[in-house]
Amino acid sequence: MNAIDLRVRQGFSSAGLPNELVDELIDSFSEAKRRFYRDDLRPSVIEGGRFSEVVFRILQWATTRNYTVIGNTLPSVDRMVVTLQNAQGSDSVRLHIPRTLRLIYDVRNKRDIAHLADGIDPNVQDASLVIRNMEWVVAELVRLFHNVPPAEAHGIIADLVSKDVPLIQVFDGFPRILKQLRASDHFLVLLYWRGPDGATLDELRKWARPPMRTQARRTLNRLDGKDLIHLQQDVYMLTHLGEREVEDRKLLEPQ
Repeated sequence: MNAIDLRVRQGFSSAGLPNELVDELIDSFSEAKRRFYRDDLRPSVIEGGRFSEVVFRILQWATTRNYTVIGNTLPSVDRMVVTLQNAQGSDSVRLHIPRTLRLIYDVRNKRDIAHLADGIDPNVQDASLVIRNMEWVVAELVRLFHNVPPAEAHGIIADLVSKDVPLIQVFDGFPRILKQLRASDHFLVLLYWRGPDGATLDELRKWARPPMRTQARRTLNRLDGKDLIHLQQDVYMLTHLGEREVEDRKLLEPQ
C-alpha cells in the first residue's frame, strides 16, 4: 500500500466510515483507473457500477449510520436518489453525489452505442466520462470526510491511483520502464509514476537507461523550459501540463 493510498484510507477510517466500505471504495476506484490507463475501456465502465454501489452505501451510512450489507441488493437507483434527497446532510450528500452516481449507472446500463455516429469510439467517450465523474466523487468524499478544503481534497486524490503506471514494473524498488522511450519521455513517465514526491537528479539518473544518464540534467532543463516539470529544493516534479502530456500522448502503455 503506497503512502497516498494509506492516507486516504486513514482519513476515511478516522471519520468513522466502516472499513469494508473504505476498502471497497478504494479498490473499485483503483481497478477502474488501472483499466482506463491500459485502454481496457469497457470494464472501466462496468467497474463504475461497482464503485457507484459502494458510494451509495457510504451515503446511506452518512445519513442514517446504517447501510445495505455488501452482497445484498441495494434499492433501485431512483429510490435511493429520492431517499437521499429527503435526508439530512449537505447538498453534496443529498443531491450532487447521488445524481452523479445515477449518471454513471446510466452510462453502464442504458447507453446504446450502436446509434452513435461512425468514427467516434463510444468506449473512449463513455469510459472517460465515468472515470472523471468517479474522480470528482472521490474528491468530494475526501473533502467531506477528511474535513479539508476542495483544493486539498483534489490534491489528495490526484495521485491515488492515476499514477499507477502499467508501463512500469518495479523490481526491488527499481522502476523498469517496459518499452523504449526517448530520454525526455522516459523522465516524464518516471515523474508521473513518482507523483507529488518527485525525484532527485540522482534518482532519475539511476533509473534511466545508461545512454540517457550523461545528458540527464540537460534533458530535464529542456522539460522545465517547456513547463512540463518543476524543480524545487533539488526535487523534480511533474506539472499539470506535464501530466496532460503523458496522458494525452498515452505514454503509460506498454505497447
